[in-house]
Amino acid sequence: MAFNTGLSGLRAAAVDLDVTGNNIANASTVGFKGSKVQFGDLYASGFLSAGTNPIGDGVNVQDVKQSFGQGNISFTDGGLDMAISGDGFFVLNNGGETRYSRAGQFTIDKDGFVVNNQSMRVQGYTADGDGNLSGIRGDLEIATDNLSPRRTTNLRSELNLDSRESVLESRVRDVRSLPFGDISGEKFSIAYSDGTPGYSVDLSGSDTARQLADKLTAAPGLSASATTSATLPLSNQDIEAADIPFEFSLKVNNAPLTIDTSNVKTLDQLSAAINDSNDTAISAAVITNDAGEKRLRIRHNQGENLEIDFAGLDDPISEKGSINLTGDRTIASVAASDDSPGDKFVTQYNQSPIRITNEFNPADQRTYNHATSTSIFDSLGNSHELTQFFVKEPSPGNGVGVSEWSVYLQIDGEMVAGTDTTPITARFNQDGALQSVDGDANGEIVVSDWVPKDENGLPNGADGPPLPGADVVTPIPDPPQTSAFVVNLGGTTQYGAAFGVDDQRQNGYTTGRLSGLDVSGEGVLFARYTNGQSKALGQVALAAFSNTDGLSPVGDTSWVETFESGQPVIGRPDTGTLGSIEASSVEESNVDLSAELVNLIIAQRNYQANAKTIETSDAVTQTVINLR
Repeated sequence: MAFNTGLSGLRAAAVDLDVTGNNIANASTVGFKGSKVQFGDLYASGFLSAGTNPIGDGVNVQDVKQSFGQGNISFTDGGLDMAISGDGFFVLNNGGETRYSRAGQFTIDKDGFVVNNQSMRVQGYTADGDGNLSGIRGDLEIATDNLSPRRTTNLRSELNLDSRESVLESRVRDVRSLPFGDISGEKFSIAYSDGTPGYSVDLSGSDTARQLADKLTAAPGLSASATTSATLPLSNQDIEAADIPFEFSLKVNNAPLTIDTSNVKTLDQLSAAINDSNDTAISAAVITNDAGEKRLRIRHNQGENLEIDFAGLDDPISEKGSINLTGDRTIASVAASDDSPGDKFVTQYNQSPIRITNEFNPADQRTYNHATSTSIFDSLGNSHELTQFFVKEPSPGNGVGVSEWSVYLQIDGEMVAGTDTTPITARFNQDGALQSVDGDANGEIVVSDWVPKDENGLPNGADGPPLPGADVVTPIPDPPQTSAFVVNLGGTTQYGAAFGVDDQRQNGYTTGRLSGLDVSGEGVLFARYTNGQSKALGQVALAAFSNTDGLSPVGDTSWVETFESGQPVIGRPDTGTLGSIEASSVEESNVDLSAELVNLIIAQRNYQANAKTIETSDAVTQTVINLR
């Protein structure tokens, strides 16, 4: 019996040595899980009883159990190497047979499938052409073809417009040459668009054009100047024919002006004598009239009354002067008062042209407050430069609680969205938040008149604008059929801070070539392209079992499902009880080499001890045989 007991011990120790040696041999095997032998003692027993022999019958190897504890995770240079941090197994397709493994050393085969070192295909959730992950599980495949271009259908700009900026553009109404006699005595009222209270003007009781100009200039939004000019019916011949000295008198508001005419013989000499007077507001010049005749023109630059008399003139010449006037953009309307003797001023003011100074010009940065540019793409993937210009406008109403900016859009040097004729109006509330863009509370600008062109200014073959009369629905439906797109200013603000672009994103891109692969913590495989885009190609699937110890090892660091393990629960990484994925990493063997070397010594001692049992039993038996 001792022979059998020792023999069972030798067998058990040999198994222990085999298992320990296997652990040591796979100490550097990625994803390997170490094993441990479980022993049980043997006793003789009957069919219905435990037997009466208390002496054991040796040892039995009950099981070789693998330890599925987490191994250390180490980083690698492999872009597709993956390690599972937590519970779960990679699902592999081995020619129709499903295997499970913790070894994540993956690469791409010649057909573009993600495989391990034994060409088993990694299973996962596939993605559609737009990178949307589906719930369909299959072989993960890396598409190496080019990424097709995508036209821009939405551009979102989040900006801050500086509320401290001044209004650059000036709009004035030029009213020229209002004779004193036409408007003297008139009365009218002025209404304003910026909240300024209405103003009444009374031009009665004035004797000179200068006094009228002063009354008009006193009104908010008006600026007036007066001049008095007289062209004399006098020629050089008239002076030469007159007596010497030439008789000439000039009165300003009935006050005679001292002029030395003792040596005057020509119009030029008379002009010089007048200019030498002590009144700097008086000037004289010799001009040529439409008939080619030389005449003397006298002007008072401040609009005082002139009275002129000279030899040969029947009656003195009297001039009351005229007014030149400008009105700024704050004036909404001018209306004659009920008791006014006439409305010549009102009529001429309303019929006078509006003159715009410092008008918006994209080529002149002095005509706009802010500008920002970004690239957009047509249906062929060609890049175009979109520039947004922002011009501050006077606040509407009384200017309290609301501000306005004009927005102009330009693509490759051509104005779009109709801003070549009419700018887009962006209105902000008292908190600096965007209130509306051309009445749209969402801040959307629909660009529906863009024709993509090449560098020569000719259509480049990409999709053009919608047909005339066609409605453009926002957001632009997918797939788009025209070049129409939306500029969204919903995140734009107007604070008392410097102009800044907080964020500017558009959804178009040019064609791209595959440049690399990335793996996320959820096991999603992303393709990186040369155009800066990335797209999900699929997601690795993980499997978990109710009884992991029930899995059966089949070599190649993989296991298969058994009755004892139960059916797998397959899902996405980092969901439920499944672990997460560490990219560019592998899980090392969980074998503790120091402990295994100690186990190796123990197994050796056990083997030696059991061999000694057999040796001793043999010696005892030999003694019995040697009895005579």
